[in-house]
Amino acid sequence: MTFDVVPLPLPVSVDTAQFREFGREVIGADLTRLSQREFQDIENLLYKHGVLLFRNVRLTPEEQYTLTKAFDPCAQSYGHGNNKLATTKSILNPLLTTIPRVPQVQLVGNGTVHDHEGIVEATLRHAHHKTFHKTHVSETEEKEGYTRFYRWHMDAALYEFEPPIATTLYALKVPKGPHQTVKYDDGTGDKLSLPLAATVFTSGLNTFNLLSPALKSVAVRSHVRYAPHPFIWMGPARALPTGLGIESEGCELSLDELPKWEDSKVKTYPMVWKNPVTGALYFQVHGCAAMEIIIDPAPLEKKIEGSLYTQGAHLTNLTEVRRLLYEMQRPGISPSLVYPHDWHENDLIIFHNRGVLHSVTGALNPDQVRIYHQCNLAASDGPVGPSAKDVKLYA
Repeated sequence: MTFDVVPLPLPVSVDTAQFREFGREVIGADLTRLSQREFQDIENLLYKHGVLLFRNVRLTPEEQYTLTKAFDPCAQSYGHGNNKLATTKSILNPLLTTIPRVPQVQLVGNGTVHDHEGIVEATLRHAHHKTFHKTHVSETEEKEGYTRFYRWHMDAALYEFEPPIATTLYALKVPKGPHQTVKYDDGTGDKLSLPLAATVFTSGLNTFNLLSPALKSVAVRSHVRYAPHPFIWMGPARALPTGLGIESEGCELSLDELPKWEDSKVKTYPMVWKNPVTGALYFQVHGCAAMEIIIDPAPLEKKIEGSLYTQGAHLTNLTEVRRLLYEMQRPGISPSLVYPHDWHENDLIIFHNRGVLHSVTGALNPDQVRIYHQCNLAASDGPVGPSAKDVKLYA
């Protein structure tokens, strides 16, 4: 290895025992001139540690696209399709501006930007929980520095296109200000102090490992079916205060109200995804977009105390689907299991999009300009679920 690898600079809020293998900072790698061996080392680090940090990086949009594509050489388009979001009513549309000459790279951030990579002018909008959650922190609380997670998610269209393997997020301009405090507002009293507008990450491996034996059995036997055009479908609905799912109030669009869709493009994925390098299992579900859960029967020869859905089930009631997913995922976003990244200009983060969930946090004023480039590519194949051996072990 021609570069150094050190642990991420973890805040005091995290449980270090749960972060021994999570995240690494890579020092001394020239990402524009990687040899095949150097890239393979970085790729293995990504699969093993989930989040990689590179400081003082200089990348053009073309170079960022080339780097991202190296993790899946057959991938071609942006994760939601090239230039597709701008023509839809997707809730993601206001948050992303495509770099014209490299449509796989998106401009994200906050404030007004001029003459940037072929974009004459763009008004960027930092994702704020008031635009998505049912309830909000009060104006007084916001002035005191309280905020929320916006939406826990993986980067994926979850319709037509396969979930990207890796996302690269590159910070060009980072506003500074006082720390803010995330309020979970779910009755637990949980809070998390973090840097202004931090991006937060949580590990699907931790989420799976925290499950009870009964819920692990459900997880390895289950598949999640996502809604057609999920980011249009959920548009009228509002999220829970943790950003981990949607309130079940019947506000989603009906399937008849959606743009034309094809059943063959609707995505159904295992609830648990298998890491292709380590073989570990990761709980990987976008709870806001999930519509149904299909659960296989439990093996007859194995009995687990408190077993659930032993005969199998097909859950189509959104309230039941969301209740089960929330029960399974909420422990994984406990304050001690969340890594909030303290951004500096020219930081590049590469994260394993099939092994972590992430969220935007915080509130920015219009004059707090934030400029990032984001790239992820619709994968050339879908994720792999638990093996027969895994199912036998946990089911």
